[in-house]
Amino acid sequence: MSIRKYRLAQRLAQHQLAARANVSSTDLSRWERGLATPPAAALTRIAVSLGISADQLAREHEQFANEATPGEGYTTASAGSGDVTARQTELPAGCRKVVDLFCGAGGLSFGFEQAGEFITAAGIDLLPDRIATFTANHQHAVGIAGDITAFPVDRFRALAGDIDVVVGGPPCQGFSSIRPFRTLTEGDPRNSLVEQYVYWIGRLQPKWFVFENVVGILTHQGGTRLRAVVEGLEDAGYTVDWRVMNAALFGIPQSRERVVIVGNREGIVFRWPAPTNVHDYRSMAGSREEVLRPSRVASLPHAVTVAEAIGDLPRVRSGETASDYDPRLQAFTDYQLDMRRGCSRLTLHRATRHSPKMMEIIRHSGANINALPPGMVSSGFSSCYSRLDADTPSTTITVNFVHPASNRCIHPNQDRALTIREGARIQSFPDRFTFVGTPAQIVKQIGNAVPPKLGEVIARAILDSEARRAACETDNDDALAPRQLRLPGIAAGSR
Repeated sequence: MSIRKYRLAQRLAQHQLAARANVSSTDLSRWERGLATPPAAALTRIAVSLGISADQLAREHEQFANEATPGEGYTTASAGSGDVTARQTELPAGCRKVVDLFCGAGGLSFGFEQAGEFITAAGIDLLPDRIATFTANHQHAVGIAGDITAFPVDRFRALAGDIDVVVGGPPCQGFSSIRPFRTLTEGDPRNSLVEQYVYWIGRLQPKWFVFENVVGILTHQGGTRLRAVVEGLEDAGYTVDWRVMNAALFGIPQSRERVVIVGNREGIVFRWPAPTNVHDYRSMAGSREEVLRPSRVASLPHAVTVAEAIGDLPRVRSGETASDYDPRLQAFTDYQLDMRRGCSRLTLHRATRHSPKMMEIIRHSGANINALPPGMVSSGFSSCYSRLDADTPSTTITVNFVHPASNRCIHPNQDRALTIREGARIQSFPDRFTFVGTPAQIVKQIGNAVPPKLGEVIARAILDSEARRAACETDNDDALAPRQLRLPGIAAGSR
């Protein structure tokens, strides 16, 4: 049993056990949720207070922590304090250096590396477990676990070296409007994280930047949020353009829409990548011309489906784990072969252990909550308690994809939620990608990430845009002049 179950069995309130064991209620809460392991001395005091042996409690707590996958409402880690993880390998000469702000697991920068020519030199994120995953997969990168608003830009530049590309997706919480770039200052408590991103671009002055965010930025406050971001980046000296990209149109088995802003300070027109797949969906951005859509005349394959992404993984039931690929499954899709490349052992393919009540709900689940018998659940959004369709891309993976009560994440033909490995596959993380942290932390790392394959697509588009510019420089091609942006809520030319 877990600490919490022992406590409840003895009808003790959390503060009562904390007082008996001489530990803080905050720490006890984190330990009970599987977010950390108590120090040996504290564990012994808790065991004595509960009347069990310390060794038994230690074994059972370790097992519980390894299986715990709390949902979005839980904090899975404490913020870092600016700790720096040194790069494992020195940067090779002649590479194009990328730095990743708000890097998380590093999906966007990992995708850039897959495009060739780019190497990640540094990343910064608030949470240490994200940095642990980031540095495990970016051997040339320095990792910084801390608040970007408190970490000096000059120190970051010294650690990273010369920078060619800055990528990142700053959270939008608390954003209102960006003051003119010239009035933004380091450490100003008024700065939102989006403003911080703009400030760092202005200070680091990379050749290119990539900004990724949710589609809601288009309509928030009548479009003034996106307009402020674009104008702030233009004020910092960049030619800026933006589009709405759906990952499913670029070979990723997930209908995931995001706003992507790209800019450079050399006047190069960014040539947006053309979709490589077709997918019938309704864009959250409506009929805006900035939504990237497949050419009507091109003959393109359908989007990669859930089955084509995860159908080669062995069957597991609720609470089970598989550590080896099934040798009987040999008919791999191109996507599965790509995901398996360079990996001989299966990891993170463990199903959440569902309660008997949840298993009954799962067995009745369908495309949405309305498929359940009346009265089986009392509340929930339409996508809750819902089963994925094997023959279409997944809906957007969230930080709760192991919890059927939170979103559409039930396996197409197995009675359980997706495993961590399946979620990673749908996000286009290859099986060789190393995740570090508790299951709860890893689930959040995956759900919050930019799909690496989308990062690769953007990186290749940057290389293509530079090649086009180089080819046309001698021709003085007027067609390369940047077009005027049409921002939400304002007519062209009215800035």
